[in-house]
Amino acid sequence: VSSGATDVRLRKKQNCTESDKMAPEKRNKENSKLGRSPKYMLLQRFAKLFFGCLAAVTSGMMYAVYLSTYHERKFWFSSRQELEREITFQGDSAIYYSFYKELLKAPSFERGVYELTHNNKTVSLKTINAVQQMTLYPELIASVLYQASGSEEVIEPVYFYIGIVFGLQGIYVTALFVTSWVMSGTWLAVMLTVAWFIINRTDTTRIDYSIPSRENWALPYFACQVAALTGYLKKNLNCSAEVKQHQGACHTYCSGALNASTYTFMMMWEYSHYLLFVQAVSLFLLDSFALAQTEKVHEVYRIYLFSVILGYLLQFENSALLVSPLLSLVVALMLSKSLQVDVKKGTFMSRLLKIMYIYLVLTVAVMLNFLLKMFVPHKENEHLLKFIEVKLGLNTTKNFTMNWLLCQESLQAPSQDFFLRLTQSSLLPFYILVLIICLFSVTQVIFRRICGEPLKETVKLEDGRIGERPEIVYHVIHTILLGCLAMCLEGMKYLWTPYVCMLAAFGVCSPELWMTLFKWLRLKAVHPILLALILSMAVPTIIGFSLWKEFFPRIMSELTELQEFYDPDTVELMTWIKRQAPMATVFAGSPQLMGVIKLCTGWMVSSLPLYNDDDLLKRNENIYQIYSKRSAEDIYKILTSYKANFLVIEDSICNEVGPVRGCRVKDLLDVANGHVVCEEGDSYAFSKYGRFCHEIKMNYSPYVNYFTRVYWNRSYFVYRINTVISFQS
Repeated sequence: VSSGATDVRLRKKQNCTESDKMAPEKRNKENSKLGRSPKYMLLQRFAKLFFGCLAAVTSGMMYAVYLSTYHERKFWFSSRQELEREITFQGDSAIYYSFYKELLKAPSFERGVYELTHNNKTVSLKTINAVQQMTLYPELIASVLYQASGSEEVIEPVYFYIGIVFGLQGIYVTALFVTSWVMSGTWLAVMLTVAWFIINRTDTTRIDYSIPSRENWALPYFACQVAALTGYLKKNLNCSAEVKQHQGACHTYCSGALNASTYTFMMMWEYSHYLLFVQAVSLFLLDSFALAQTEKVHEVYRIYLFSVILGYLLQFENSALLVSPLLSLVVALMLSKSLQVDVKKGTFMSRLLKIMYIYLVLTVAVMLNFLLKMFVPHKENEHLLKFIEVKLGLNTTKNFTMNWLLCQESLQAPSQDFFLRLTQSSLLPFYILVLIICLFSVTQVIFRRICGEPLKETVKLEDGRIGERPEIVYHVIHTILLGCLAMCLEGMKYLWTPYVCMLAAFGVCSPELWMTLFKWLRLKAVHPILLALILSMAVPTIIGFSLWKEFFPRIMSELTELQEFYDPDTVELMTWIKRQAPMATVFAGSPQLMGVIKLCTGWMVSSLPLYNDDDLLKRNENIYQIYSKRSAEDIYKILTSYKANFLVIEDSICNEVGPVRGCRVKDLLDVANGHVVCEEGDSYAFSKYGRFCHEIKMNYSPYVNYFTRVYWNRSYFVYRINTVISFQS
């Protein structure tokens, strides 16, 4: 019997081998009948790949040139002096660029890095590791490239710096181009993605408002990571039967790109691990419902783990990475992997194990994160947790910093204008349509998997099962999670909207999506496959022509319209400080203005516009007391405790008339200091002192005893803080 079984197995193996050998011959005969040789097919694929890559690079370069041209029209950089150019960097952007300048002025790169890691010339009475605390790796890279490329004699440092950022935005567009191309295989979807991204630039990128911000450096790398992940998850990536031997190389390339882009993204932005956590949750759900290959998903988990550990070591042992939810989730997933052996076989026990697996992963992740926070000292993100508590209504506070953050536009719910803009560009309606169809299809696939039906190795167009493609399911889950965050915080729209553009463009250009819809509608009058192919070309073409007609003239008018950004009062203030203020002077004022003073003059300041350090947050709150109802003596004690020599009062804050009365700086200070009592919807103010920023302008005692006005213009009043106090009237 055993010998007979052996003969059967040998015959089966021989038949399989013969069929495998015959398959290429059969395909070659079919190709020869069609007049296509294998070499012709390879040449055709190579040409498609070459011209596709060329189009992707061209799109990115054109977008970078567009941004550069628009920036020049808006700020007139080429005709400005250096001081006027630097004033265009506001808030935290000014701080980042100031450290870039310091690196270029250092006698050597090593000395410059040392001075940044032991910096005691920026904030008074405080030595900080600026590289770690402010994530200055982009500035380190930019300074190295500027000096190593010999650009000192060719281009000014500011042009080189913003040129790199604009180039990264071009890479951002190229990465979206590639992602859409990998998903759809058609250039219609690619061009529609790029068009929607540029048209909705106000909601897809912050490049117009803050060039050196960490997001503008980091998100292009995240887009590259998403493109690599999309190719990694896709089945049979650009690998037909003729070139199936290259499929391993395809996935190896995607895996390498995924490794490099994940680590680079983590080094560029201090909050990158939160975005990777959202991505890890998407992959966890994808794997839990058996919609992707488990080995591929766990390989991505290992990439996360490697990036976190390497980031921790190279970011000066950054404890925030150890207590991050990303690390806890990844470790929990890898520990629970052994219980996932039988969850994909459709039996009752497998369904029970699946529920237990999901519960176990979540429980272990929460417990592990709790234990890590108990034993790992960390302070970096405590204010973030407090903010989330207040934002969700779990707690109330009178704290100035928390309420000030809640009043920031980027941390509030998105306005109606945001949805109106997306609707006018037709992006939101088509995204909702694509999302609904994909969600229903994914739900059907999950139900089939629960019933024990396996996934098809290859999904054909006539099957109408778009929900069986793992890369599509991933993007659906990812955009839903990011969309939930964007509905809570308007600033999150810059993470969500680009992928909305990509998914919506893919959907309307995908015959599979239309075929999935027609499968449900049971069309009989018209052949569904033919109609799906027609709609996948006609719908994006109509959308493209309508966008061209309505928005192309607006985009061109932005480039031709002459704008002007000029702030003469700030220019005069910086000029006076550079000429009149003594060396080793410390300035005090609002954190946003202190960032500009540090950049334009190099003088030391008492606070910075950074919100990831508890000590700096406390400093900012104390310095803001110059706009509260406190006595001259109290303000004097606060300022001298930080060794401040000069005080700068901004008329725009002192006399602020904001659209939301309770969100003005002076209102928030009154609430925090107990100078306002709210009863039955009415607020009552009481304090025996007037508002300091108003009273000091009157030049009467006791204010003149503590402070001496030395400079003023329409917007700023500068006072020297007296070292010897005179109480003579």
